[in-house]
Amino acid sequence: MPALIFTDQNFSAEVLQSPAPVLVDFWAPWCGPCKVMSPIVHELAEAFAGKEVKVGAVNVDENQSVTGQFQIMSIPTFLFFKGGKVVDQLSGVQPKEKLQEKLEKLIAS
Repeated sequence: MPALIFTDQNFSAEVLQSPAPVLVDFWAPWCGPCKVMSPIVHELAEAFAGKEVKVGAVNVDENQSVTGQFQIMSIPTFLFFKGGKVVDQLSGVQPKEKLQEKLEKLIAS
């Protein structure tokens, strides 16, 4: 299962109103570090498929409203949502294990 695609149009319904925790990857196609992280985000989406969690991405070039709403200044930025609120944040290239650990803690909490 590939990562979900979040947009200005569906962000509120898919992320802010989600009963499940959500990992959102803010990225752009021209961003080198984003290209490094993209396969990891997709691996996490597959690893967590069927669990009470969503994994998806926002293209910052195409979705400037939601990007501005969360004041994304550098990419990739990973926001972790629970109950419609940002509960954690990471920026830059991250090891898969770090993202996975944060997701598992969100599910457990």
